Amino acid sequence: MNKALKQRLMDMGVATIAVSCGALVIYVGDTLLGVKLELFYGIATFHPLWIVDLFFVPFLGGIVVSLIYGLGGKILAHFSPLIVRVISYYQLHLEGPPPGSDLLPLGYWLLVVIVAAEFAAIGGVVGEVVVKRTYGREGQLHKRRRRKKAKRQAVQDAR
Repeated sequence: MNKALKQRLMDMGVATIAVSCGALVIYVGDTLLGVKLELFYGIATFHPLWIVDLFFVPFLGGIVVSLIYGLGGKILAHFSPLIVRVISYYQLHLEGPPPGSDLLPLGYWLLVVIVAAEFAAIGGVVGEVVVKRTYGREGQLHKRRRRKKAKRQAVQDAR
C-alpha cells in the first residue's frame, strides 16, 4: 500500500471517529436534557431546555469534533447534528409521536437541522482556535516571528 493511500485512510478513520464522538455528545446531551427537537407541543415546545438543546449541545459537539480531528474539524462538525437529527426524526416517524404532540413538518425540521449544524460549525471553529492557539494567517505569521525571535535570543544567550 503506498504512503498517500495509507495517509488518506488514516485521515478518513480519524474523521469517522471525530464525527462519531460529536454525534455521541449530541445524543447524550439530548438524552440528559430529555428534549426531542423533532416534536411539537405547541407554544410549550419552546422552553429553555429546548433552546439549550438546539444551540449549546451542537456547539459542544462541534468543539469535540475539532479537538479530535484538528484543522478542518469545522467542516466535519456539520455532520454530527445531521446524523443525530436524521436518526431521531426517522425513529419518531416510525414509532409515531407521543400523545399530545406532533412530528414537526419536514420544512420546519430542516430549519432545526440547519440551525443545529451551523452552531456545531461555530463550535468547530472554536475547537480549531483551541488546537492552533490562534486563528487565520496572521496568527501563523506571528507564531513564526515569535519562534525566530526566540531562536535569536537563544543564540545570543549562548554567546
